[in-house]
Amino acid sequence: MLSLRKKILVAIDGSPQSDKAAEEAVRMASGNQSQFKSRIYALLVLPNAPTATYTDFVPSAPMTESKKWDELRERLFYVVEKYAVEHDIPLEMVVEYGDPADKIISLAKREEVDVIVIGSSGKGFLQRRFRGSVSHRVATNAECSVYIVR
Repeated sequence: MLSLRKKILVAIDGSPQSDKAAEEAVRMASGNQSQFKSRIYALLVLPNAPTATYTDFVPSAPMTESKKWDELRERLFYVVEKYAVEHDIPLEMVVEYGDPADKIISLAKREEVDVIVIGSSGKGFLQRRFRGSVSHRVATNAECSVYIVR
């Protein structure tokens, strides 16, 4: 069986489901025994950055520029970083602002990702009913394979 390098995108949000997805993404990447290493893109999507209004004299800085960002980033990416280092898998950490499903799909398309690994929805019934789960929207609209981890 021909086994070439794969590009794997894993969605990170700090939840137990995303930690399981990160473990699974690293497992998939480390299972590639060819001379070409698979690469993991760990994507964290933050809510839209607040925009300045006429009443704001000094708009608030984005979360990534706050003093607490390094600690938060370390905590959110801890699992995927730990497993990637243990298995010697190249890892690129990406932080974007916006709608999670849209950003996951656009990064996958831009980087020509082979598979998206995402945790199952942690939303309640009503919220899932009104907005739809991120994992469902990604699975429905992505051009590549999507692996949903429960």
